[in-house]
Amino acid sequence: MKVLVIRFSSIGDIVLTTPVVRCLKQQVKDVEVHYLTKSAYATILTGNPYIDKLHFLDDELDAVTEELKKEKYDCVIDLHHNLRTLRVKKALNVKSYSFPKLNVQKWLLTKLKINLMPDKSIVERYFEAVKPLGVQNDGKGLDYFLRDDKLLANTDIPMSHWGGYVGCVIGGSYNTKKLPVEQWKKFCELSPYPVILLGGAADGAEGLEIAAQDPIKIYNSCGKFDLNESAELVKNARVIVSNDTGLMHVAAAFQKPIISLWGNTSPEMGMFPYYGFNNIKERVAPQSIIMEVEKLSCHPCSKLGYNRCPKKHFKCMNDLDMSAVVEQMKKHWGAAKG
Repeated sequence: MKVLVIRFSSIGDIVLTTPVVRCLKQQVKDVEVHYLTKSAYATILTGNPYIDKLHFLDDELDAVTEELKKEKYDCVIDLHHNLRTLRVKKALNVKSYSFPKLNVQKWLLTKLKINLMPDKSIVERYFEAVKPLGVQNDGKGLDYFLRDDKLLANTDIPMSHWGGYVGCVIGGSYNTKKLPVEQWKKFCELSPYPVILLGGAADGAEGLEIAAQDPIKIYNSCGKFDLNESAELVKNARVIVSNDTGLMHVAAAFQKPIISLWGNTSPEMGMFPYYGFNNIKERVAPQSIIMEVEKLSCHPCSKLGYNRCPKKHFKCMNDLDMSAVVEQMKKHWGAAKG
C-alpha cells in the first residue's frame, strides 16, 4: 500500500502529525509512506525514518499534483483539510481520509465563549483520519529527528550556559500570541538561572532588547541558528518557557518540561504541549504547565491571532504573573535533565 500524508504548514502543526506517520508506518503491513508539505518546512521531516519519500509544494500546486499522479497512491491522509488539499485529492482520485477540524466549535469558543471542544489534543483528532486503516495511537508522543551534521558544540553558546539554561521561545506567528518584551524582561530579571532566547531572525531585535539588561545571564540566539540547531538548543534546555508556537511542540517531542504562555489563543483548541497521553483537564501531564489569565471575558478571541489586541489592552499577556511563571520554572529545574 502506498499512502500520501498531507500537511502543508506550519512548524508546530507538522510536528503534531508525526505520531500518525510513525504509527502508520509501523502498524500497516508493507506500507510506503509519502508526505507532502511546503518546501519551507522540509527540515522538519528530512530525517524522519518513518517517511519513505517527501514531496514539496512551492508555488505551483498543479506542478506538484502532476508529480503525485505518477506515484499511483492507494489513499490520501489529509491532515490539513483545506481547499488546496481538496484540489490534490480530486486530482489523485483515490480514497482519502481527513480529520474533524471542529471549526464550528472553535467559532463558538472564540466568538461566544461557549466551550464545546473535546478535552484532547489535535493529535487524537488526526488519528481519526487513519482509523479506517486500523492505525491506533501508540502513546509515544511526538517525533523530531535532529541531523547529525547540524549538532551543536558547547562552544556555540556562552560558557556561562554550559551548566544548564532555561530556553525561552519569544517568537510567534502573530503578535497577540507573543509575550511582550517588558514581560520577558521581568521573567529574565527574576530567573536565577541562565536564559537562552529562542526564535527566528524576525525576533532578533526583540531578543537584543531583552538580552541587553543582562548580557551575561541572557543569550540571544534568535536568528543565529537554523531550525534544527534551534531544536537542539530546545532539547538541551533544562526547562522551556514558550509562547504558543512551533518550538513549543518541538520541546514536547523531546519530552521537555514546558511552561506555555497563552495570549489570544487557548489550549482548549487542542494545540497544547502533547506528550503522547495527556489532555488538559484529565490525564494532565505533570511536565506541562499552562499559564493563562483566568476569567478574562474576551479570551480567547481567535483560533490563530492578530497583529494587535482587538480590545487594545492585551490583558491576556500583559497581566500574566511573571513571578508565578518563574516559580513554576524553578520547580521543574531541579528534576529536569539538561
